[in-house]
Amino acid sequence: MAVIKQVGIGRKATGTIDGITYYVRGGVTYARSTPTMPASAYNTTEAKTRQAVFKMIQMHLKYHLRTIRQTFTPKGNGTPSNRYYSVNGKALNAALTPLAELYVAGQDVTIDDVEQAISDYATEHPKAITIASKSCYQPVYLTGPWPERIVLNAMAGDSTIIVIVAENGTTTTINADGTVTTETNNSSNGSSSSSNQNQSGTGTNTNDSNGTNTGGDDNGGGDDNGGGLDMG
Repeated sequence: MAVIKQVGIGRKATGTIDGITYYVRGGVTYARSTPTMPASAYNTTEAKTRQAVFKMIQMHLKYHLRTIRQTFTPKGNGTPSNRYYSVNGKALNAALTPLAELYVAGQDVTIDDVEQAISDYATEHPKAITIASKSCYQPVYLTGPWPERIVLNAMAGDSTIIVIVAENGTTTTINADGTVTTETNNSSNGSSSSSNQNQSGTGTNTNDSNGTNTGGDDNGGGDDNGGGLDMG
């Protein structure tokens, strides 16, 4: 490792150039060689299994993206899907590794197979996979197949507030004052509409808006469920 006292790309330069990685620590720029991995390291059965698990998790995230966007509060500059993986990554890896091993051995894998493997794991481990982790609401766990709707109950103090998130993109909120708010999200075109009404049904106000930011990190959209697993 070398300390950079003068370099043409800037004293506080960071990044990798020609196999040398530059980074700054304590106001000083350091340089170190970037380790290289032989191609054979990516061709082992273990490596291929890890790659297959990763792709299956991406399929799962994409399949439920519209719901995850509504039931997870991201941290910092992250996204709901990043938060979902952060919370559930260990359990998802455990659930999908046996299926990935079958894939590496030559078996075809579809999104239905992925969902079934996760469902089976959740049945055996009912508090291992969280499907709702939203600020001010109690967490919800997957205990079998992914539900058609997820009911979020507010924490103590606002326990009368209930949010029902449906897989079809509809969110219904029962507010503390008894009013009901319904919102429909369409993540494929970035639009949303909402309506408010009281429980007696008198008076409805509807507003439409366009341009919801779906986020670049959210794994490529909500409704495209894809097909089988393509490892390229």
